[in-house]
Amino acid sequence: MIPDLSEIETATLGHFLTEGFMAPSIQALIPGQRIWGPALTVRMPGTDGAALVEALSVAEPGDVIVIDRCGDLRHACFGAVTATAAHARGVAGVIIDGFVTDLSALVKLGLPVWCRGRSPITTRYRNMSGHVGGTVTCGGSMVSQGDIILADESGVVVLDPATVAEHAARALQMQHDEIDILRRLRAGEMLKEISAQTKPEEGPRRRMLNLNFKQQ
Repeated sequence: MIPDLSEIETATLGHFLTEGFMAPSIQALIPGQRIWGPALTVRMPGTDGAALVEALSVAEPGDVIVIDRCGDLRHACFGAVTATAAHARGVAGVIIDGFVTDLSALVKLGLPVWCRGRSPITTRYRNMSGHVGGTVTCGGSMVSQGDIILADESGVVVLDPATVAEHAARALQMQHDEIDILRRLRAGEMLKEISAQTKPEEGPRRRMLNLNFKQQ
């Protein structure tokens, strides 16, 4: 069973995990969104969009569609029609190692999408290559069917279902500790003094504080 990751930040995980993070250039199309769920993997080489059409026919509510574009940095594989289909299937979100089109329609629909940017040139339904399921590469990270995807304002991370609960608990504790650190800083304590009181084995808890002071 997937734990509730609604409060977990990818940046918190980044303080004690080193693997599974997608390239920072894959960012949220709509700011402020956070999703998590099991990966439905799609491999889409070149201009052939048939595999995504197949994925949208088998996607389950809560799935996160992860699309491997096989290095294509020219064609948009996701737009108004595919986004509407994904939304109708109850997909939690879409992660694309490539580009989208129809930005205004995607924003209006509100479906969470992480991608590398936008392009006016689109894929076609050629039904010649690609597949759904199995292991793909997205943003430099290997993603297998059923891996847990967490994506937010900082980026995207791929988590092993067997360890996601452990990592989530650790991240929540770190975020709780940060609230006290922020309180002490506002009260006039120096960050150096607070850091000196942290045990060596608790090093990952010495987070680089968000200058926007999200934890109010």
